[in-house]
Order: sequence, then structure tokens, then C-alpha cells
Amino acid sequence: MILLLIQDLQTVSDAFINYYNNFINQLPGIAWGVLIIILGLLIGAWIGNFARRRISAKTADPLMSRFLGKAIKITFFIIAVMLALRAAGLGGIATGILTAAGASAVVLGFAFKDIGENFIAGIILAFNRPFNVNDTVEIGNNFGKVKALEFRYTKLKTFDGKDVYIPNSDVLTTPVTNYTEDGFYRWNFIIGIAYEDTIEGAKQVILDTLKREPNVIEDEEHENFVIEDELATSTVNLKVFFWVDTTDFRRMALITKGNVVRNVKEALEKNGYYMPADIQEIKLYGAAKDSPLRIEQSQKQPDLQESKSSTTDTNN
Repeated sequence: MILLLIQDLQTVSDAFINYYNNFINQLPGIAWGVLIIILGLLIGAWIGNFARRRISAKTADPLMSRFLGKAIKITFFIIAVMLALRAAGLGGIATGILTAAGASAVVLGFAFKDIGENFIAGIILAFNRPFNVNDTVEIGNNFGKVKALEFRYTKLKTFDGKDVYIPNSDVLTTPVTNYTEDGFYRWNFIIGIAYEDTIEGAKQVILDTLKREPNVIEDEEHENFVIEDELATSTVNLKVFFWVDTTDFRRMALITKGNVVRNVKEALEKNGYYMPADIQEIKLYGAAKDSPLRIEQSQKQPDLQESKSSTTDTNN
């Protein structure tokens, strides 16, 4: 037993010494591997930042330049890791990683289907998308300014201060409304005038008011106009259409609409146009002789009459 124990200890000792010697022999390779990874990170970061600046300068597209800059950094990092493993004498591990990645691609494709879709959608959006940074867009039920395009999501900043992260696959498949792509947006509102008023005169007053508003735009392509919208119960409703600049959609466009509504209302009143409230008309048909509505006398009124009579009798 003692002899067997000594032999086992000797075997373990020999194995430990062999591993130690192999580790010492591989130290130069490991050092080279670490150096390669560090150089790969530094070179990838430098090339990524350089490419981002050049692409941004040439295309004026910060979303695509930022996206491609990150993609270059990640690519250089993966290459550096593979080279480092081979330099450290661990080429078998590098080959095994690549083989396992290829063999598990189908499994990972099903397991991380959504992540893969968002990543591919992010690549597509980096080169072809319907918005830029700080554009005001509506994606599904989300409305706000575009702040970033990442590998998996697009970030919106809503006008009430929320940060919304929308998966890129949803951005690619959902209709996107861009309010600021060309810088113009048409507002509209309805205002009612009395039936006795002249419609053409009211329309001219409204158009003159629009021309005096400095933030309302009008040119050959963007024409402001007023139409008869509806013969309502108490009013003739006019619908006013006018164009505004949407560069600062969340504030200036809204303020401009408010100014226009107020100025049109005041201009119509100043020119003698009446804007009545809804009038309820009661008609009697057939054998009806009077209205079914009754105005009941207040209970306090008889008491008041009695009080007056008592006072008169007392005086007499």
C-alpha cells in the first residue's frame, strides 16, 4: 500500500511538473497573445473612430457613421482574439470556437431569433432608413425625436421626456412617419361663423391674418387656404389650412398654431363676424299645443308673497 501511494504521488508530481514546464514554455506565446489583443483593441478603436469621422464628414449622417464605427471595433476585436489564441499555441481552441460557432449557428438562430432579426435590421437601417438624428418621427404609437441607432434598437426621446427603445426589426417593418424630413408640416383647424355672415369675406379675413403671421410659410409649393367644411347646427364651419416650419416641431410649430388660432378668432370679431355657440331649437309637431317642458315656480316665492301680505296687513 505504501509503495502504491508513493507511486501515485510520483505520478501526480510528474504531471504537475510537466504542466508547469509546458506553462513556462508557453509564456512567451501567451504574452504575445495578450499583446495582440491589446493592439487589436487599440487599432480597432482608432480605425473605428477614424472611419466614423470620415463617414460622418462625407455623408453628414451621424447614425450610420456611429453604427459602422462600432462594427469595425467589434470586428477587429474578434480577429485579434483569434490571432492571440494561435500565437499562444492554442490554435486548436480557436478552431474549435469557429467550428462550434458554425455547428451551433442553426440552434442559436432559433434561440436568439429576435436578437438576430434586430441586428440584421440595424445593419439595413444603417445604410437605408427614413430618418436622421433629431428628426421628429412617429413609429407605431411612439412619437418623438430620434436620438440614436444601435445594433439592436432605435432610441426615441418623446416630448414628455420619456426614452423609448424600439427594436430595429419593428422600425423596419412598422410604418414610419417623418414630420421633419423636408421641414414643412400643414396644420388645420375649424372655426364657425354665423349663417348671417358673408363666407367669402370671412375667408379673406382669415387669409390676411395668415399672411401677417411671421412663422406661417407660404410659397408656390406650400399654399395656405380656407374651405367651407360643414353646415353645422348653429354655424357655417370653415376649415383653415396653413404651413409651418417643423425644424423645432415640439415647440415652435405648436406655438405657431396657437398664435394663428388666437389671431384668426380676434380678427373675425374685429371685423364684425359672429361665432355663435350651438343653439337648441324645440319644434312642436302634430296635435301638440304646448311644450312638454315646464318651468316650476320656486318654493320660496309663495313664502315671499305671504310675507309681503302679512307686512301689509300689519301696517294697515
